Amino acid sequence: MKHATLRQMKVFEAVARLLSFSRAAEELHLTQPAVSTQVRKLEEHADNALFEQFGKKIYLTPAGTELLQISRAIIQQFEAAEHAMMQFKGVSGGKLNVGVISAGDYFFPRLLVEFASRHQGVTLNFTVHNRAELLTHIAENLTDLAIMVRPPTDLDTVNQPFAPHPYVIVAAPGHPLARERDIPRARLMREPFVVREKASDTWHSMEDGFGGDLSGINVAMEIRSTETIKQAVIAGMGVSFVSAHTVSQELRAGSLCVLDVQGFPLMLNWYVVHRRSKRLPPVAQAFKEFLLSDGPALIAQIVPFEGPKEKERGE
Repeated sequence: MKHATLRQMKVFEAVARLLSFSRAAEELHLTQPAVSTQVRKLEEHADNALFEQFGKKIYLTPAGTELLQISRAIIQQFEAAEHAMMQFKGVSGGKLNVGVISAGDYFFPRLLVEFASRHQGVTLNFTVHNRAELLTHIAENLTDLAIMVRPPTDLDTVNQPFAPHPYVIVAAPGHPLARERDIPRARLMREPFVVREKASDTWHSMEDGFGGDLSGINVAMEIRSTETIKQAVIAGMGVSFVSAHTVSQELRAGSLCVLDVQGFPLMLNWYVVHRRSKRLPPVAQAFKEFLLSDGPALIAQIVPFEGPKEKERGE
């Protein structure tokens, strides 16, 4: 069978399915002698008769029945391979693999929906991770693009900022500092903090916000979930350093407020990251360009943020 061809198997499958050489020829746009020739060659490769004829009807032999299942599996594999390769020829029909740190899941699904609406047939594979998990996905080539705040320093990656990412200090509206202005950081450090775990992007960003030294911060509670942190702050358990994009709804609803702390909001950036050596599929390249061109406006629309001073001026 090592010299059998895909063409011969396709012709054989059509004849076996239709149990007619003439109908198979019509379906395949071939002459009946051409169909008969392809089947005869496959029989020679198989060293077995694949069909037997009784009167005017043909039937599969036991060998033909066995080969039909194998032929269909082979044809399906070739079709799957063809479909897989098609995604590298263009955006439509491609599969986008993208991972994002947890702060991004407050707006990122809507960015994906907007991108997919512009490119019909795109398949989306979207995963949310903490920083350590996302770095592993980049290192092990498990994602095409990574969306994060702090690009890796120990991997050879391309890191492009595409949108501003403000960080703020939030508290319950009834907190004693809620109505104060220009709060010194030293005063803030005395407050109990509800914080993300030390390996998170948020913790490292908080280090930036406080000059790299968090030794004096009063950590009341360490929580891995941003949603739980928000509920803890709303309940009055302390203040927290969070991405402004994660508290947009709570700020609008008035269940949280942004404290007017000196040096805040801390303005960082969202980055789109990929391995430098990675050959991006067209759909991933198109999504990267979409983020660079339209990301800032769309994120500002989805999770709008107005700091205390801007809000005061607006009033």
